[in-house]
Amino acid sequence: METTEKIVESYCRYVKGWFTIPNIKCLGQYEIDLLAVDPSSKIGIKRYHIECGVSISGAYSKLTEKEFSLEKLKNRVKQSGQRRTLGYFIQRKFGPNEVLSELEKYGFSGNNYTKVIVTWGWTAEAKKDADRQGIILWDFRDILKEIAESCRNKKTYFTDDTLRTIQLFLRSDL
Repeated sequence: METTEKIVESYCRYVKGWFTIPNIKCLGQYEIDLLAVDPSSKIGIKRYHIECGVSISGAYSKLTEKEFSLEKLKNRVKQSGQRRTLGYFIQRKFGPNEVLSELEKYGFSGNNYTKVIVTWGWTAEAKKDADRQGIILWDFRDILKEIAESCRNKKTYFTDDTLRTIQLFLRSDL
């Protein structure tokens, strides 16, 4: 599990109060980053399939609407750019039958869940396209800010290593 995925899981679990299941292996070397369930909704359980794609590299930090190509994904030089496209998430993270069958085992099927992409910003066109596709975009920087606000004045001892590290960093006054 990547660091950014751990931070997102901690955010969902401790800030939002959701139940989470990270790193679900699927057939064909696919993987679901995170499933989350919000049990507090008055209209029934809300389910989320969350995929993380956070890059701070200048050229590849933002999610784009550029065309996704499986051939370019296989090309090592073009791979990073392809992983920053909305099409990559739709075709490789949310859409494969192997992923959909695994989701069904957890009660995620049809339109009973929300797809979320966590990224380091996005282009306006990517946001419009994501909205059209019913995909919610979360900015990783906003997640960090919300975690910081949540931890700032709490005396709680977090047993979660990720959240505890962030809490200690905030207390250090650096």
